[in-house]
Amino acid sequence: MDDLKGRRTYVGLKQSTEAVAAGEVEKAYVAQDADPRVREPFVALCKEKNVPVIYFDTKQQLGRACGIDVGATCVVVLI
Repeated sequence: MDDLKGRRTYVGLKQSTEAVAAGEVEKAYVAQDADPRVREPFVALCKEKNVPVIYFDTKQQLGRACGIDVGATCVVVLI
């Protein structure tokens, strides 16, 4: 995904959640195969903060899009 290349991003739930809560996020990417107990509260926070959410089918696909060799539950693009 070209939108993730060359942009300031956070990969992972903890940093992504903190950035969304602080209002520092332009958009979020979420893997649909992530555990719903993890994914759903993050998506709800994004909606609350008016952050658009774009879904990837798998954590592996999202990780590859970020240029990492492991899966990622969520990624945010910083403002």
